[in-house]
Amino acid sequence: MTHLGARLAHIGLGRVHIELQARPEVTQQHGYIHAGATSAVADSAGGYAALTLFDEDSDVLTVEYKINLLAPAAGDHLDAIGTVLKSGRTLTVCQLEVYAVQGGGERKLVANGQQTLIRVNRADR
Repeated sequence: MTHLGARLAHIGLGRVHIELQARPEVTQQHGYIHAGATSAVADSAGGYAALTLFDEDSDVLTVEYKINLLAPAAGDHLDAIGTVLKSGRTLTVCQLEVYAVQGGGERKLVANGQQTLIRVNRADR
């Protein structure tokens, strides 16, 4: 996330927002934020959302995720939101949403998806 220039914007129980500023390093040939960067911040937002519900000895790994790109990611920044739908002992499922945000605050949903994470013990890594 540091390489992309992403930052944690909000941390709540079961919900995390990650912001990614639009800049040339994360855009594709048409000037939109690249699908890879969009997907990466969505995946991380879900993972961090899951972590908010785990004990300090736990970590997460993504088992799978599906993302639908709904519109070009054009805006001043992206707001990727991960929300836990079901937190389990082993597997956790999160909803992923990514909004393109303009300077005036106008938000447009540009991607959504779902993710499954597995809880792992930090000591076992």
